[in-house]
Amino acid sequence: MGVRKLHQEKRYSEMTEQELRQEISKLQEQARKAEQMGMVNQFAVLERKVQMARAYLMNPDSFKPGEIYEIEGAPGEYFKIDYMNGVFAWGYRLNGDGKEEALPISLLKWLK
Repeated sequence: MGVRKLHQEKRYSEMTEQELRQEISKLQEQARKAEQMGMVNQFAVLERKVQMARAYLMNPDSFKPGEIYEIEGAPGEYFKIDYMNGVFAWGYRLNGDGKEEALPISLLKWLK
């Protein structure tokens, strides 16, 4: 007898725009409550989920390898894209340690 999930969560990639927006609202409310209760780790996890869901509302084709973007929530930190893979931009932080990392595109802001 195997373990079965009663409710299989839908992946963000399978959700409609409306479902994504509802999920984001739900996660933001949960994050607000976690923050109020001082649950720092839970808040951070929920914030990451919000960023992931937001990435699926964006067009990955708008992000180009070789371009530099500011990192949302980290003023003065910049990220250069080497290549795209779905809603993830792979590259490295300028003035960072040079290690390659992947960021959801929702964390990248166009430079004005």
